[in-house]
Amino acid sequence: MQATMRSVLRVASKTRAMSTAARQAQRSAESTWARNATLAGAAAGTLGATLLFASANADATRCDTVVEVSPAGAVKVTVPTASEESSKLLSVMNFSKELSAIAKVKATNPDNIAMEKFDFDYFSSLPADKQARFMDCVRTGFENPESGLGCYAMTPEDYDEFAPFFDAVCQTYHKAPASAVHVTDWDASAVGDNGVLDVTKLGLPELSMRVRVGRNLEAFNLPGAMDKDERIKFEKAMLKAFAALKANPAYGGTVYSLSPDFGNGEANPNLITAEKYNELVKKHVMFKDMDADPYLKSAGIASDWPYGRGCWQSDDKQCIIWFGEEDQLRIMCMKRGSKLNEVFDRLKGMLDTIETIDGIKFAKSEKYGYVTSCPSNLGTGMRASVHIKIPNLTKDGTEAKAVKVCKPLGLSVRGTGGEHTPIGADGTVDISPSKRLFIKERDIIAALYEGIEKLMVEEKKAR
Repeated sequence: MQATMRSVLRVASKTRAMSTAARQAQRSAESTWARNATLAGAAAGTLGATLLFASANADATRCDTVVEVSPAGAVKVTVPTASEESSKLLSVMNFSKELSAIAKVKATNPDNIAMEKFDFDYFSSLPADKQARFMDCVRTGFENPESGLGCYAMTPEDYDEFAPFFDAVCQTYHKAPASAVHVTDWDASAVGDNGVLDVTKLGLPELSMRVRVGRNLEAFNLPGAMDKDERIKFEKAMLKAFAALKANPAYGGTVYSLSPDFGNGEANPNLITAEKYNELVKKHVMFKDMDADPYLKSAGIASDWPYGRGCWQSDDKQCIIWFGEEDQLRIMCMKRGSKLNEVFDRLKGMLDTIETIDGIKFAKSEKYGYVTSCPSNLGTGMRASVHIKIPNLTKDGTEAKAVKVCKPLGLSVRGTGGEHTPIGADGTVDISPSKRLFIKERDIIAALYEGIEKLMVEEKKAR
C-alpha cells in the first residue's frame, strides 16, 4: 500500500492593496504559477509550513488546508472552507506535476503551439472542473513535447468554452486574423468548366481520387472524453444512419465493427474477426490500432480500444465511413477517374443523406464551422487528394524536392499510404491542398485542380 504524506498548511489571503513586489510577481504570472506548483510539493513534506498568498480581491480568510503528495509526486490540495479565489489557487496546485511539465516544454520546445499558447494565469482563473477538462485538452502537448500542435478538444463546446486558448492556437496554426469566421459553401458549379474539373484536360490519365471530411455529432462528447459506454452508445446511434445508406440503392454496403459486445450481455451483430480486421487494414478500408499512437493515447482518443470502432463500406467500395477514430466520423468517397468533381459531389450527397436521419446532427461552431477533435481540421474538416506520378521531382527516391515545390502552391505531399509512409517506387505521391479552415469546400476542390496543373509544369522543368 503506497504511503501518502499529509501536511496542514495555513493559507491566508489579504484585502489590502498589493505591494510592488506582488505586482511584479503578477506581471510574470507564468513563472509565478510554475514556482507555486513546485512549492506545493516541497511544502507538503514539511509539517506546519505556511503559505501566504496576497490578493487584492479576496476576502480575508484563514483555513486549514490538507496537502497530499503521492510517491509519484502528484499533489492534491483540499480546503474545508476557503474563499472562491483561494480555492481556485489551491485547485491549481492539484495540477502541479502537469504545470511543471508544461513549463519545461515551453522552455525547450518553442514550436509546440499549444504549450507556447498555454497561459498559467488563464488556467488559474478557471473553475476546478474546467481546469481538469482544459488540462485534458493540452495533455498530448506536454506528454509529447515534440508535438507541432499539441492539443485536442474534448467536447464540441470547448472551442467556445476555452476561446482565449483555442483562438490563439487557431490564429497561429491557420495563420488567420482574430476576426476570421468560417463560411461553408459546397456549390462548385462556378469552378472549372461549369463545375467539371477534368484532369485529362491537363494531359493526365485517370487518377486515384479521394475526398474525405471529419464530422462529430453534437449530442456526444468528442472521442477524447468518451468512456466505453458512450462509445458504444454512439456506435448504436450511427446504426440508423448505416441502415439508411444500406437501404439506398446508390450505396448499399456493410458495417464492420470491432466492438466485442454492446454491454449488458448484448451481442454486436456486426462484429468481425481479427483476420477480417487485418484484411481491411491492408486494403486501407479500416484504420490501424489507435492504441499504438502516443498522441491519440495521451489525448484519451485511443481509450477503450476497440469499443466503438469500425467502419461502413458501400457495395461499390467507393464510399467509406470510419467511426470512432480521431473524430467520431471520417466520411470519404474515392474512385479512379478523371473528374475531381465526381467524388466531391458524391460525398456531399452522402453527407446530406446522413444528416437527414433523426438524431444525427453534426456539431458546428459559429466561428470555426464543423467541429473536429484537432484544431488543424476545423472548418471544412476536408482533405481532397489525388495520387499522381511525378518521377522527375522524386528521382532521388524521396519527396523532398516535391515538398519544396508544393508548399508555395498550398499543397501537402504524403506517401501513397498516408502520412509518414514512403512514396511509390514509380514516383507516385499523394497531394492535397493544405488549408482546411477559413476556406470554402468548393475552393478546396478547385485548389486541388489548380495545384495539379501548376505541379505538372514544375515536373516538366525537372526533367
